[in-house]
Amino acid sequence: MAVSSGCCLPKFFPAASDCRGDSGALPRPEIPSAAAASSRLLSLRSRASGLSSTLILRFPPNFVRQLSTKARRNCSNIGVAQIVAASWSNNSGLPETPLSASAAADATATVAIPVEADVATPVGGDGTSTESQIPAADSKAAAIAALLSSDGSLAVHAGERLGRVITTDAITTPVVNTSAYWFKNSNELIDFKEGRHASFEYGRYGNPTTKALEEKMSALEKAESTLFVSSGMYASVAMLTALVPAGGHIVTTTDCYRKTRIFIQNELPKMGISATVIDPADMDGLRGALDQNNVSLFFTESPTNPFLRCVDIELVSELCHSKGALVCIDGTFAAPVNQKALTLGADVVLHSATKFIAGHNDVLGGCISGSEELISKICLYHHVIGGVLNPNAAYMILRGMKTLHLRVQQQNHTALRMAQFLEEHPKIIRVYYPGLPSHPEHHIAKQQMTGFGGVVSFEVAGDLRTTMKFVDSLKIPYVAPSFGGCESIVDQPAIMSYWDLSASERATYGIKDNLVRFSFGVEDFEDLKADIVQALESI
Repeated sequence: MAVSSGCCLPKFFPAASDCRGDSGALPRPEIPSAAAASSRLLSLRSRASGLSSTLILRFPPNFVRQLSTKARRNCSNIGVAQIVAASWSNNSGLPETPLSASAAADATATVAIPVEADVATPVGGDGTSTESQIPAADSKAAAIAALLSSDGSLAVHAGERLGRVITTDAITTPVVNTSAYWFKNSNELIDFKEGRHASFEYGRYGNPTTKALEEKMSALEKAESTLFVSSGMYASVAMLTALVPAGGHIVTTTDCYRKTRIFIQNELPKMGISATVIDPADMDGLRGALDQNNVSLFFTESPTNPFLRCVDIELVSELCHSKGALVCIDGTFAAPVNQKALTLGADVVLHSATKFIAGHNDVLGGCISGSEELISKICLYHHVIGGVLNPNAAYMILRGMKTLHLRVQQQNHTALRMAQFLEEHPKIIRVYYPGLPSHPEHHIAKQQMTGFGGVVSFEVAGDLRTTMKFVDSLKIPYVAPSFGGCESIVDQPAIMSYWDLSASERATYGIKDNLVRFSFGVEDFEDLKADIVQALESI
């Protein structure tokens, strides 16, 4: 690429002689404000035709990269960075003049960086991914696999250390607050629409900050592709709506998140979709449903909410695939560092990222991981309906995931010890935790999980009021409807999730008045134990 010479240099383009200090080194240039950069750029371009050929424009190494980074930090988006970088591309309109060897070296180190490097996720005009057309994606995945072998390393670096789609020297991934992305000209737009130009188009179809998050989750789940959305419930709705055809049939399990059950019972029939509900351990019931119906999808949580039942994912996948049915596992209670459903045979795994993944009780989000083919189908629905994850939320989830493995290890350890303690306490009737030998699917959990999670459900010896007194006597946990965060949370499902139903109606779902769900945070085990002991002594 050639850069024109000239004597009329804007102040923020220092001459080579002005850039070197006593040491002869090129310092980082002082970056102007975004407004000043744009104004001076327009002034420079308007005078381009009159520039002399006796001087060479020379820039410090990495000037465009530095300017793009600074502009992005100032503006919280990549717009000005693209304006400045694009102005020095081959079609900038400046006359091309041969460079001296030293000038050519400087230019190569700076302005030859293509603007696409700043926005590099290929997305088709209809919002679908065209990443498979770019060979760099495969090499990036191979590089990550070669360098990062553990979940702990992947949680910190995947999607960021290698292959981040935003060019920056910041350790953390920047938040790209923009609703749309611009193109230099119509030809570039056509190239984008036809898959030859890598970029984003509109905020509903993708965002660089969110893309980094999606790549991190794909690495953790061993998935080809991941879609992050606005909430875990929306992830379930999008998955079911996109993958189950009108008039289709699904199989699900008795124990599950109540809002998921409501959607399956009340909303899917409007699309002509019917459901068979089985016990999580009822493989004969699954075989019967597969034989008697044209099943499109098997969908369950594992572990389930709130009784932490576990399905044999490998066996379920084998049975369903033999009949052409897909398998989706909601792994929210496990988190990807405890269980990898895709490696066990599932086609899709989804999470409420609000819980263990984000881990700080401060952000809503959901995600769906699987093959490129299936996630693309869900993306088509998602891009129309629009349950978009805000880029600020994506950043918060990225930050939370860096400690995912540490948090979950602590929560696994605390929950298992507490479940063992509670099972022996005289004021506790029953404990539900897959890490206990008394759990009905303990043998399955041992085979497919590396940790049993941070949530323990149990029944207190007493009625509704007695259990309420126990909950209210606790000092450390918050009484709240979520789980998986750093802070411990406790709730009484009969009140928190099923209070609109009568006691007999709650009983049909196994929800007793004395049931407690306790999500253990990262507090000290002895502190939590002492708090539970004093609360039990109060009843």
